[in-house]
Amino acid sequence: MKRKQIAMLIFIAIIIVLMVVTGKTPGEIADPENYQCKTYATILSLLPPVIAIGLALITKEVYTSLLAGIITGGLLYSNFNLELGINTMLFNENGGMIAKLSDSGNTGILVFLVMLGILVSLLNKAGGSAAFGKWASKHIKTRIGAQLSVMVLGILIFVDDYFNCLTVGSVLRPVTDRHKVSRAKLSYIIDATAAPVCIIAPISSWAAAVTSSVPEDAGINGFAVFIQTIPYNLYALLTLVMVLGVTILRVDFGPMKRHEMNAIAGDLFTTPGRPYEDNEEEILKENAHVLDLILPVVVLIISCIIAMVYTGGFFSGTSFVDAFANSSASVGLVLGGAVTLVFTFIYFMLRDTLSFREFTECIPEGFKSMIAPILILTMAWTLSGMTNLLGAKVYVADLVSSSAGSMQGFLPMIIFIVAALLAFATGTSWGTFSILIPIVIGVFPSGQMMVISIASCLAGAVCGDHCSPISDTTIMASAGGHCEHVNHVSTQLPYAIVVAAVCMVGYLLIGILQAAKLAALSWLALPVCIVLLFVVLMLIRAKTGREEV
Repeated sequence: MKRKQIAMLIFIAIIIVLMVVTGKTPGEIADPENYQCKTYATILSLLPPVIAIGLALITKEVYTSLLAGIITGGLLYSNFNLELGINTMLFNENGGMIAKLSDSGNTGILVFLVMLGILVSLLNKAGGSAAFGKWASKHIKTRIGAQLSVMVLGILIFVDDYFNCLTVGSVLRPVTDRHKVSRAKLSYIIDATAAPVCIIAPISSWAAAVTSSVPEDAGINGFAVFIQTIPYNLYALLTLVMVLGVTILRVDFGPMKRHEMNAIAGDLFTTPGRPYEDNEEEILKENAHVLDLILPVVVLIISCIIAMVYTGGFFSGTSFVDAFANSSASVGLVLGGAVTLVFTFIYFMLRDTLSFREFTECIPEGFKSMIAPILILTMAWTLSGMTNLLGAKVYVADLVSSSAGSMQGFLPMIIFIVAALLAFATGTSWGTFSILIPIVIGVFPSGQMMVISIASCLAGAVCGDHCSPISDTTIMASAGGHCEHVNHVSTQLPYAIVVAAVCMVGYLLIGILQAAKLAALSWLALPVCIVLLFVVLMLIRAKTGREEV
């Protein structure tokens, strides 16, 4: 019997079983507020993201993998009642797809995505992207310089990770293309300078999220604690060191090495999946100028920052830092994007760079270019909702609180690992540290150990978010680099794992120093980890060789 026939028979058998179970279980929840499924807060609550992530890495197919995870979550939540499972996946107020799409914050991110797609299309059609690429090729002479320019711009745009991912790729993609940097490598550098930079930037949407995660009744200044965690946020700092190391030492490993070698040979994508290839033809017009790209991007950055502090009440008398802490990133990005599109329209009309018809043609083109990340984001949000309905966060939080008392010396490393696993499974850093920070403060109400434990929580959350295929930041980095999403995940994972392993050593060292009453020497963990990371990179280069271009 052929494989297709066997697969079809299995599928039919599963449907029949589900129909039988549906007939014997209730299709409605009698008391929705107090309902808990049989797998709530058990290890099975992690099954949906495990299935989705595993299938994505094995099959290289993102959409069906995410859908399989969503279906699994819906069936577990409904105790395998097919009717209730479908209603849960689509209409549940706390995790269904419709609820996620109707959330104003999520919708704002999708609208900003479309706006940025339109802006990129405008800059390309006006010849600004080609003009900037031509100008940059005269000033950026090497592949190393192209990669470092991506890193520098990524660090400079520290306000928000979504904004960072999409803007950096749009500006510097023509430069990295000319120097034959693979789309996978571009997406990695974008991702590595998005969340890791935002989590150590005092003025960012991430700083606001961390500050708000500190319980109000703890008697702690959340922003002051955030500042103190920066030197101990090993993953964020070491990720930046990793980007510098692999770039300057010209060392690549894992699947990334194949992508880079193919890029040097002329193939920027390596695999057949090229989701943005039709939208990338550079148009160089006679009257095009480098300012046709730089000016709209500068306006975008400034208008988004102003709009974000506006939503936080800055113009009503609130301080700049507090305005950022209370800002709405999605609203600010949409307002900033709208202002930029209006400015770009007027600017190009006055410059006679685009006709009105060409401008309007860019609107559907920009929308179409963002369909892939919109679909992936929507399903990733839904999968995260299913995981939350199953109580995955409660299960992990219980694990941390139960081990905290007996393993205090190892607690920084344990918190890092648990936070990384939770963020990897749920695809969200913010949700991870909002759950774990109150637990950490409950164990260590004050002192240096509280700061170090919170730092390890933040580091683990960013690490898991960085590795997860269902993370919105990872999806944005794929979109910003115009890279097939699975390619970005598979090439980035070995790099992130190396940094995570070094971080574990660092947090273990901190725990040992704390247990030995040598807390004053905890600052040594960062330089030790930097040296260790460079030693690992040198060993990898000795084994795999280095790029000769």
